[in-house]
Amino acid sequence: MEHPILGIDHGDARIGIAATDPAGILAHPVETIQMDSPDPIGRIVEIVAERQIQQLVLGLPIKLDGHEGPAAIKVRKFGKQIRERLPDLPLHYMDETFTTVTAYDKLHEAGFSKKRKAKQQRAIIDQAAAVEILNNWMEQA
Repeated sequence: MEHPILGIDHGDARIGIAATDPAGILAHPVETIQMDSPDPIGRIVEIVAERQIQQLVLGLPIKLDGHEGPAAIKVRKFGKQIRERLPDLPLHYMDETFTTVTAYDKLHEAGFSKKRKAKQQRAIIDQAAAVEILNNWMEQA
């Protein structure tokens, strides 16, 4: 498995980004991209270049019954747009079920302050969810 790998948690409002270190030992938060920014995929392309990313892992929302619903269709469309901009980079999908909940629980256990502004909290949680997506993928790969 080639590293570093970029993990992406796609949401309607924000995209959480995480990456592995060059050796693939740890995944860590990178940033949160606002979906209403001028070119969110362009920012992902920049991060890929800056960090010399070798692979992408995009969280795919699978319904509890195991099927893909409207949210998964949006994510696959987003994945297609990424693939158009980064055609030579492997793109993998990973079930993201419960990653946001897990991320929030881990942040809370680590002393994550609820006193932060709501916008700051969501950005941090989105990045932590991307870390969870990436960690889950590395465990299964």
